[in-house]
Amino acid sequence: MLDRRKFILTTSLAATGAALNLRSLAAPIAAPAPSSQLPIIISTWDFGVAANQAAWKVLSTGGRALDAVEAGARVPEADPNNHSVGAAGYPDRDGHVTLDACIMDEKGNCGGVAGMEYIDHPISVARMVMEKTPHVLLVGDGATQFAVANGFTKKQLLTPDSEKAWKEWLKTSKYQPEMNIENKHFTPVPNKMPGNQYNHDTIGMLAVDAAGNISGACTTSGMAFKLHGRVGDSPIIGAGLFVDNEVGGATSTGVGEEVIRNVGSFLVVELMRQGMKPEDACREAVNRIVKKKPEIAKTIQVGFLAINKKGEYGAYALQKGFSYAVCNAQKQDLIIKGKSIY
Repeated sequence: MLDRRKFILTTSLAATGAALNLRSLAAPIAAPAPSSQLPIIISTWDFGVAANQAAWKVLSTGGRALDAVEAGARVPEADPNNHSVGAAGYPDRDGHVTLDACIMDEKGNCGGVAGMEYIDHPISVARMVMEKTPHVLLVGDGATQFAVANGFTKKQLLTPDSEKAWKEWLKTSKYQPEMNIENKHFTPVPNKMPGNQYNHDTIGMLAVDAAGNISGACTTSGMAFKLHGRVGDSPIIGAGLFVDNEVGGATSTGVGEEVIRNVGSFLVVELMRQGMKPEDACREAVNRIVKKKPEIAKTIQVGFLAINKKGEYGAYALQKGFSYAVCNAQKQDLIIKGKSIY
């Protein structure tokens, strides 16, 4: 039988242990020591290879992940053959080329632009929104005005190829996105105009630098021949991109409306916080879309790409055909085929 002194000591130790357990649950996750896998950068689709290589020039010299993802995202933005990202993007149905982008760093700072015209590097404007304003997202004419006021030059973004494709599309005005057309550089064929030959996509990039810090970027010209004013998931923090430096980062590709409805990239990161590996977290996020809208899940493409604090990465998509690029000290041009539900 316990005497009074032993009883007080026992209960005091129990209370102290409980308090310590509560503190450990509330405490931030400790940053692990930099892994041999670091630095590393991953990005969506095959055209991510060139973007990764530009980013690697920053990471391989000890640079910051934020600088790396901006440098990488600028590559497809400037590619005249990429009609789903940047200056050569296909226009909306009214003939306007409108660009969307967002960026997020290891401190939780973020910025984005949406529906911006006449500026060819939206990712750099997004970073300026993050660093020079108290806001997260600028849109339309306001985004363009902000860019010009900060040294960007207005340009006509509708290229001859994009204009030709748009005028061909106007003959039928049929909109039916084709899955995984992101890996096809489409050239319009005269007198042959099925509406599903045009689509869009995004490059989403995630980097972990040598210090173990994570940043991400996402940029797109949006759906080809979309309604004027339409904005997808790409510039929206938590949908097209999310980074939590304690856990990891995620980005998305495909039909943005379904990503927005599920706050997809935030969901992937939170699932990793609960202990899931990146691929498993991406698969669960894709499954949420299937559960909520099984009737359309088989007809669209959505994919998620993620990386955790250790530099482990993975992806999952609704449909076959999604690919992503990986770049680290061992290999700068690795292409991996993502797994899929269907």
